[in-house]
Amino acid sequence: MSLTGTAFFAALAAATACAVLATLLLWSRIPGPAPARWLARVLLIGLCQVTAICVVAAWINTSYGLYASWDDLLGRAGGSGPVAMPGPPPDRARFLRGDAGIQQTYVRGPRSALSGQVMVWTPPQYDEPRYRRTPFPVVILLHGIPGSPQSWLDQGHMPAAFKKLLRAGATHPFILAVPVINPGGLDTDCADIPGHKIATWLSADVPEVIRQHFRTGKGPRSWGLLGISTGGYCAAKLPLQYPRVFGAGAALDPDPLNGEQGALTDPVLREHNSPTWLVSHTKPPAAPGVGLFLATSRQDRSSPPSLIEHFEEAAAGSGVRLRTMLAPAGGHNYHTWISMYPAAFAWLSEELEGPGGQVPRGQVPGGQAPGTTADAEAPQPEEQTEEQPEQTEPQQP
Repeated sequence: MSLTGTAFFAALAAATACAVLATLLLWSRIPGPAPARWLARVLLIGLCQVTAICVVAAWINTSYGLYASWDDLLGRAGGSGPVAMPGPPPDRARFLRGDAGIQQTYVRGPRSALSGQVMVWTPPQYDEPRYRRTPFPVVILLHGIPGSPQSWLDQGHMPAAFKKLLRAGATHPFILAVPVINPGGLDTDCADIPGHKIATWLSADVPEVIRQHFRTGKGPRSWGLLGISTGGYCAAKLPLQYPRVFGAGAALDPDPLNGEQGALTDPVLREHNSPTWLVSHTKPPAAPGVGLFLATSRQDRSSPPSLIEHFEEAAAGSGVRLRTMLAPAGGHNYHTWISMYPAAFAWLSEELEGPGGQVPRGQVPGGQAPGTTADAEAPQPEEQTEEQPEQTEPQQP
């Protein structure tokens, strides 16, 4: 039973109701001496409290995406967790259809030697006769830590939220791909470390399996990233490290962009993999055509606006096209991130080519001309607390 599923929440609610009903029915009927009766009543009260607390905790977890699975909750996703089982190579991966049109597979990356889950959703246009030979641009969605690809479906309301934007004409019809960003349960902030090359997994192996099985555009202007929290940190840094793979990255409430409190224990490695350090050591034309969108809210202590301001200063003269957005309110949660979808996908449609290599829109509803840096006020969220693109090495100063 899924930790974030409706069935689990309903079971907890039913258990709470049964506990309250049992307390009312048994309160005056408990047999035995007085001490035993009082002890039984205390236990009944405790049972009511425990089940009620579990209901509230499950609701908070589902609303804010704190833990996406039982493995997350029980701590089995840490660095000491089990290594992912080997999967097939990209050309032999088998995509199985699931709910909401999602196709998913489990694959082993030939370059990273890592194995993990990859979900893919194709827009309605992908299957229309007039598009049957048309390549489509891809946006890779990067989840947070703790979290999983399933978090984008359960808490992020994908792909339903994207389909609403698509019907409104506010975005290109992108292929959405959702890989695991910590295969094997090890978080490296999407960096390559000895024995665990997650940057290579995301920049080479995941794009390869998608190209092998779907009609995708060629070149970095057909490949973008959108991430939340830790995934937002990765969406900001990977285009700087792999500009020949990704043309754009949108980061929603990213982890501190200077690498503070990052997952890597080596302070030098952590700094040199941080987006702020990377952009400060990027000079034209080292990052040709790279665009970044950074968004946070005034109330988000996990992703303070000051760190985005520092990133802007570091990006001066880098040649990177930067857009920033500051929401007036909202915490570090999916309600805030969902409210940022329209601006993020509008910007991605400006930066990335459309189906068949159509030029980027330049401006879409709610967007601004590309190549500018601007602060935009977002709607206040609901109040609740080619050929295969060449793999390149991270840019060096």
